[in-house]
Formats: sequence, structure tokens, C-alpha cells
Amino acid sequence: MPKNRKSLGSNLARVDATTDEEIARHMAEDDAPELTDEQLDEAELFEGDRFVRRVGRPKGSGTKELVTLRIDRDVLDRFRAGGPGWQTRLNDALRAASAPKPAKRRAGQSLSGTMQSGRRFAARRSA
Repeated sequence: MPKNRKSLGSNLARVDATTDEEIARHMAEDDAPELTDEQLDEAELFEGDRFVRRVGRPKGSGTKELVTLRIDRDVLDRFRAGGPGWQTRLNDALRAASAPKPAKRRAGQSLSGTMQSGRRFAARRSA
């Protein structure tokens, strides 16, 4: 065996010498920890060989569309630097940027949208 490979450390003679009683005793020992309710809730379930439920990422809303989009490298790097969820954050930023903006009021315009007559008011003051 080459020097750079380590031995696996198996002892086949010891394995061969193990009796059925020793194997049964080791199998009967309960050294596994109890599963918590949280672990059981996240477990994959099978009924016989039929798969019932998978844990993990929930199914999406189905409203997303796969597109090809060219984005400046620095912008993409900034979103990716935030770690997992960068695509969701990018989607949220695009949603905010594309949301309708409230109409800006011009100077002298009231909240109801009519112009204040500053000239009439100034004319009355001078009279």
C-alpha cells in the first residue's frame, strides 16, 4: 500500500469473531436519542414504499417567471453579498422601483389639487 494512504483500521478477524448474541445485544441497546416534535414535523414520511411528504423548501407561489436579464456586475455583486435571499431582495427592489409614485404637488397647490390664488390675496392686502 502506498505511504500516503492511511489504513481504514478495520479488523476483519474481530468482525468474523463476533457472535450472533453479541450482534443481537448491540442491536437491542437503545443509544439513539429521542426525537423531538420539531424533528418529527420535518421528517420525510413514507407509507410502505410510497412517499407521502417531503420537508424542505415550500413550493413557490407559481407567479414568478423565468427571464434572462442583463444587470451591471457591481449591482449584482451588492445583492449577492447579502447572502441567501439575494434574488428575493432584488425582486423587492424592482417591485419598489416600479410601483406607481404619488403625484407631486406643485408649489402653491392645495391638497385638494386646486391652485391657491396668491395674487388675489396679495391684491386684497395692498388695497
